[in-house]
Amino acid sequence: MNYSHKLYSPIKLITMNNQNYHSSIAANVTPNEAFAGIANVGAWWAKSFKGSALKKGDTFTVDFGKTNVAFEIIEAVPEKKSVWKVTDCYLDWLNDKTEWKNNEIVWEISSKNGATQIDMTHVGLTPDVECYNDCFAGWNGHINGSLKNLLNDGKGKPE
Repeated sequence: MNYSHKLYSPIKLITMNNQNYHSSIAANVTPNEAFAGIANVGAWWAKSFKGSALKKGDTFTVDFGKTNVAFEIIEAVPEKKSVWKVTDCYLDWLNDKTEWKNNEIVWEISSKNGATQIDMTHVGLTPDVECYNDCFAGWNGHINGSLKNLLNDGKGKPE
């Protein structure tokens, strides 16, 4: 029998389009140091950082020229988890300048193989949104490069 791959394509597309961006890194720091490092947004993501990102209820903004994003910390469990909700944004290079609004950035911290593992999920950044390719590349650089360097070597590379 000839089973065409076309029969399975729609299922694959549905699954793929529902996948939020996710990145995972390991660092040679304690979970408490990882939690504090993530909250030190100005040291690894954006030089233009205003506010605080440490405890529930904190708010902060990051600016990249014409682009800016405002967040509220909606959950903070030291050494374990932090959730940032996008409360407002202006992404100047996109048709929908507010594409990230109401997205959540979820940070989960755990111990694995003698190191601290950090899992970041950008809920709402899926392959079907305009920003996906650029934001995928951006997050990979910031998390796998700058944040990892900050945690392991004490020096991030914020924009």
